[in-house]
Amino acid sequence: MGLSKDQIRQGVDHAAAVEPAFAAALDAAGYPEPRIRPTGYRTLLRTIVGQQVSVAAAASVWNKLEVELGEDIAPDELLARDFDTLRACGLSRQKQGYARSLCELVVSEELDLSELPADDEEAITELTRIKGIGRWSAEIYLLFAEGRPDIWPAGDLAVQVALHKILSLPARPSEKEARELAQPYSPHRGALAIFSWHCYDNPAL
Repeated sequence: MGLSKDQIRQGVDHAAAVEPAFAAALDAAGYPEPRIRPTGYRTLLRTIVGQQVSVAAAASVWNKLEVELGEDIAPDELLARDFDTLRACGLSRQKQGYARSLCELVVSEELDLSELPADDEEAITELTRIKGIGRWSAEIYLLFAEGRPDIWPAGDLAVQVALHKILSLPARPSEKEARELAQPYSPHRGALAIFSWHCYDNPAL
């Protein structure tokens, strides 16, 4: 689902009205495009597959999994495969552990991705029960897939670098500092995060 163009525009306009530096960045870089991913298990599995590898390598592994398990890559099908079969698809031992953790939670219905808690922090806690899904991955899922408007991935390096650049800070802010800097822009911090990625390496800035 993700945030719509209108939601992003509204959130960025709010930030620009509060802070002249964001208004200047908006004039220079324009509005960002939406970042949208499907909700559900496959998006989280794809996150695990893509960790610490190139986009091309992740796509290759995903294609092999689709051939082996079917286009849906159903969680029960993955759990039914042995180590060597999944290894042949390109999943390391560690990633197999992460993938099995996700699949087991979904199959047992301990994790219901269609009914995550409405409270963002509670939803992050629920998602991070999955091995290999840390806070950042959970936040990205909630922002890009569920379109939650106030998600703020303060630990993201690009977000921190963008704040450093836009606000002319003396140094790149820490995660704690980035979280504090974004407080005035709640409940539109998701749009501000998307705008920060848009500005991160934008040649106009």
